Amino acid sequence: MSTANYEQRRAQIEHYFDRTAADTWAKLTSDVPVSGIRRTVRAGRDAMRETLLGWLPEDLAGRRVLDAGCGTGALAVELAHRGAEVVAIDLSPTLVELARERIGEDTGSGSIEFLVGDMRHLDLGNFDHIVAMDSLIHYAPGDGLQTLAAMATNVSRSIVFTFAPKTPVLALMHRVGQLFPRGDRSPAIEPIGVDYLRRSLQAIDDFDDWSVARDSRINSGFYISHGLEIVRR
Repeated sequence: MSTANYEQRRAQIEHYFDRTAADTWAKLTSDVPVSGIRRTVRAGRDAMRETLLGWLPEDLAGRRVLDAGCGTGALAVELAHRGAEVVAIDLSPTLVELARERIGEDTGSGSIEFLVGDMRHLDLGNFDHIVAMDSLIHYAPGDGLQTLAAMATNVSRSIVFTFAPKTPVLALMHRVGQLFPRGDRSPAIEPIGVDYLRRSLQAIDDFDDWSVARDSRINSGFYISHGLEIVRR
């Protein structure tokens, strides 16, 4: 996909999370009561976050970690409590400000630097690990792979990320959703096949010295997401 299309989709994502659905995401990522459908999404996101954290060392003292698409900061604070020096970035100034307010000084033995910006166009030095939870799912597969390749040049140990798996159930959910258009609809999720993703990673020069490690799928009502770990050999 061309850079222009990537930038167009990025603008849609920023508008959605920063304006259209900021209040919705603030509630979803809190402990306030939500609808049945959103409860399944909340539970699924919690389970996926725990899965990705489980693929990282319990002791992250002295390591730099990028939280790419940090949202309201739930994952970033967990990383900081393990001792990591966390750089947490998101397109949405509203969500980043909410993350700052929620977390405050609660960073344990680590630290968090919150930034507003594009995870694909950064000059923040090198990292030991990068986490990208549900931040690539709105981009076309080619753009998602290019973003991962850009990240790979600045990380020494591992990247853990999620993508929307191409499944019949997810495809049906998307088709049904299109029958009921709403003004607050998020940018479309772009499913990708697991085997296709693995083959594509192997074909990219930036991943010549990387290996696919663990993976896990979370199915929780309206939340279907697949986590993947890639490690530098």
